[in-house]
Amino acid sequence: MKKYGDYFTMESELYFIGLLGVLMFYGVQKVVRKAQLNDKTHKARTLFWLQIAFFGLYNMLVAYTVISHNVFGVQAVFYGLAVGLHFIAVAHDLWREYSDIYNQVGRYVLALGIVAGWIMGVAVNLTPLTESIIFAFISGAMILNVLKYELPPDDEAHFPTFATGVIVYTTITMSLKFFFQW
Repeated sequence: MKKYGDYFTMESELYFIGLLGVLMFYGVQKVVRKAQLNDKTHKARTLFWLQIAFFGLYNMLVAYTVISHNVFGVQAVFYGLAVGLHFIAVAHDLWREYSDIYNQVGRYVLALGIVAGWIMGVAVNLTPLTESIIFAFISGAMILNVLKYELPPDDEAHFPTFATGVIVYTTITMSLKFFFQW
């Protein structure tokens, strides 16, 4: 992978773009949640399309980032599993909230985003600066989505299990990086 920070004058610019990813996805989620809390079913279902559009774009950018950086072998399997499980968690939450419309159209939009990102990753060469911006943006969005969709609520969370998972995953990825020169 390229060093994304090399294309900015300061690393803080990269964090700012990541923060924009958090802000955009959080904003969309807040608007949808507010409509749901106010029991505006029609408005919430309309906002479903906003969510699906954002997640379709998100899937496309994540797929583009992985494909465009020629990730192969064990590294590709590892990335594929991690990103695939993340996509499943996000898709499951959308399905739980809007199963009928998700089954009819939503899942296809999300899958199309992944396919579009794959095609874009194979066919399009963006500048390193543009790739850095995309990477920072999806990193921020991914952090928010992991916290929202993949961590259980506080009353169901078990911190020692979470901490153990983080330590084991980090140990595996750092070991693979060391042994395979990632």
